Amino acid sequence: MSTQQDLFQTVEPISLLDFNSRIKALVNSPTVQNCWIKAETSDVQVRTHCYMELVQKNDRGDIVARIGAIIWGNVFQALNAKFEAVTGQKIATGLSVMVRVSASFNEKFGLKVVVSDINPEFTLGDMIRQRLEIIRKLEAEGLTELNRQIEMVPVPQRIAVISATGAAGYGDFTNQLNGNQYGVKFYTALFSASMQGANTVPSVMAALDRIETHSEHLDCVVIIRGGGSTSDLNSFDNYELAARVARCALPVIVGIGHERDETVLDYVAGVRVKTPTAAAEYLINRGVAALARLGELTTAVTTTAKDMVARATEQLKYYGDFIPLSAKRVIETSRLSIDNAATAIPLCVKGRIEAESLRLSHCRDIVRVSAQQRLSNEQTRLQSWADKLEILSPRNILNRGFALAMRNGEFVTDPSQIKAGDNVTIHLKAGKVRTTVNEVISNNTK
Repeated sequence: MSTQQDLFQTVEPISLLDFNSRIKALVNSPTVQNCWIKAETSDVQVRTHCYMELVQKNDRGDIVARIGAIIWGNVFQALNAKFEAVTGQKIATGLSVMVRVSASFNEKFGLKVVVSDINPEFTLGDMIRQRLEIIRKLEAEGLTELNRQIEMVPVPQRIAVISATGAAGYGDFTNQLNGNQYGVKFYTALFSASMQGANTVPSVMAALDRIETHSEHLDCVVIIRGGGSTSDLNSFDNYELAARVARCALPVIVGIGHERDETVLDYVAGVRVKTPTAAAEYLINRGVAALARLGELTTAVTTTAKDMVARATEQLKYYGDFIPLSAKRVIETSRLSIDNAATAIPLCVKGRIEAESLRLSHCRDIVRVSAQQRLSNEQTRLQSWADKLEILSPRNILNRGFALAMRNGEFVTDPSQIKAGDNVTIHLKAGKVRTTVNEVISNNTK
């Protein structure tokens, strides 16, 4: 068995330069020269030359391949200008690219991948594809129309603004808004957020959360950012941010970038404008439109009032001319009626007096006859009662041979009122007899 010392004695080593030369011979194979590959850029740094890493990720986002790459300075200027002309942004980290590369190995500096060309249409297509996928997802979930269904007040004056503090776009917006020539007053509250870079999405969403805690004091939300490279606006092509804007409780106005810029937020906003200045103009125009409507109403009210006053004046003139004539006719008619009445009254009074005198005389005769008749009847009735009283008087009863018995001052009409031994007074026609009762005999005694 060979020892380690025997092995070193039998194998002739080569130099590192020789070894690298062998690698160089392999790398210079045509199979790894001028190859078009698709990858994602990472850690892009521009100094004299452009250094970067090209990576490939799987569906979970894990890096499965990585290699360092370089674009030489003289080539980078041309490639970067071509790429920006098509995609609207410079070569930067996080882009899906199609590049032509060649493997290059230098004995002193090692392996390098040199980028000699780039296909900007591939990157643009991938950007558009990603954006369309987000938009289709938002449409499928019914989010693209959600914020538009929130009714904007006729003149939104209490405005929550999401922008970076001190940003030029924010300054343009407030200057345009507050300097409007129509004198419309606006009240803005800045909810500061990062509008560029990795913190854009969470920062803007946090600002929306803060705004909704004060929603009862606000009319709308304005999200604004001035122009920049397309890569600066990539954060606004985010599904989570777009969904949050769509679900905002207030109507949202989005004005991001320049005229040519477009983001996913434009598809979910209640109102989409091109720039921060355009957002201010939109708000001003609503105020101007309201003032115009107010002016139209003022003109209509004034015209109507003038017409009513004119018609009323005409009616007053008519009544002014008609009333004196009417009053004159009424007075003349009334005077004639009074004259007729003055003539008719004595005749009517005389006739009425004569008729009443005749009726009174007739009534007097009727009363006299009725009184006499009543008096005669009453006299006859009284005489009848007098005759009856005379017939029924105790004296006449005694004159006919009857007697009246009294006990203790009371007339006795029944044997039960007395008993043996009682003193009884018996009244007769010629006098009275006092006697003592010896026996009482009742007609009911058998």
